[in-house]
Amino acid sequence: MPAYHFETELLHIGTCLHAPADSPETLPVYMTTAFHVDDLDALEERYKAKGFCYNRSQNPNRAALSDLMNHLEHGEDSIVCSCGMSAITTVVMSLLRSGDHILADKTLYGETIDLFRHIASYGITVTFTDFTDTAEVQAHLRDGTKLLYTETISNPMITVVDIAAIAEIAHANGCWLVVDNTFTSAAAIRPLDLGADVVINSLTKFSNGHSDILCGAATGSSELIQKAKRLLVLFGGVADPMSAWLCQRGMRTMPFRIPRQMQNAEMLAAALEKHPAVKRVHHPSLAGHPQHDLAVSMYQAGRITAMLSIEVEPDREKINAFMNRLKIVRYAMTLGGLRTTIAHPCTSSHWGLPQEELDAMGINFGLIRISTGLENAEDLITDFKQALAVFEK
Repeated sequence: MPAYHFETELLHIGTCLHAPADSPETLPVYMTTAFHVDDLDALEERYKAKGFCYNRSQNPNRAALSDLMNHLEHGEDSIVCSCGMSAITTVVMSLLRSGDHILADKTLYGETIDLFRHIASYGITVTFTDFTDTAEVQAHLRDGTKLLYTETISNPMITVVDIAAIAEIAHANGCWLVVDNTFTSAAAIRPLDLGADVVINSLTKFSNGHSDILCGAATGSSELIQKAKRLLVLFGGVADPMSAWLCQRGMRTMPFRIPRQMQNAEMLAAALEKHPAVKRVHHPSLAGHPQHDLAVSMYQAGRITAMLSIEVEPDREKINAFMNRLKIVRYAMTLGGLRTTIAHPCTSSHWGLPQEELDAMGINFGLIRISTGLENAEDLITDFKQALAVFEK
């Protein structure tokens, strides 16, 4: 490089490599907003090759994570988004138009419910019904219904939906089925294999598993995902390179983390079901769960979900005392991390919903959601038991 002034050299020297570096053991983090081309001819060639030009449109780290999601969920293509809600919003808005109708499970993540209500201002209507009852689903279909939406395991009531049966209803009526797989992940079930058209994952949660990034994905057929991809670029809700890189690194350990978390949840649920201060435990591994038989048939034994919820006395002071008495379990406004956490749906994920809607879902003030981590199961059981003593006073 010829001699330039100090500030010019400072900007340009050290911006490229002069030795081969084309096969790193670990994919680098591409922290760049854009990729250079030499001239307009090179730019045209880049376009033809569908190469990388601008970060919002395409980035190598998102592309690599998309490849991983395609493999895990058995899909043809994926979008990688800034969070799970970005994935949900992008997919729904790419598929629907004014006058269309969504039929959704009545028990969903609270902000998914908020989103569906918000888009009414765009002329898209929604009806919520019980997706554990296929007759109810069939009864609420109407001429404008274009999309059915559910979670594999519902947040926070831990109900189980028969994905194959719902997919059959959707397709028989010319509808798409979109399934949120966050509470289980591809480590336990692949909704596309059961007939879903698009599967959503909040990768922030169990897939990444380390509680250190926000990321989301939607996976499905190339036709549907291309629609979503075009809109995602315009919305700008893409994952940043570092988050995509960290997420992919976290996902490499899914086969070792998630089954252990699911096993811990099953053991914790069985222990808490016997505790006198616990009125009810919601986990599909329990014989008394309303969808226990369905869960056993859909999921591998002991690999259903690491999420459970319990019902205790709906007394705010005692609930606060319970939370403060826990030693290794902490309250967190998230789930799916390495450590066990709890949340209170009435004041977090479903805060602000009218009481009659909470009642219809079965969510009461005494409901506590538990995301089970990788601790020793006996340590978790001991911690919950000693903290639950506040309800026995």
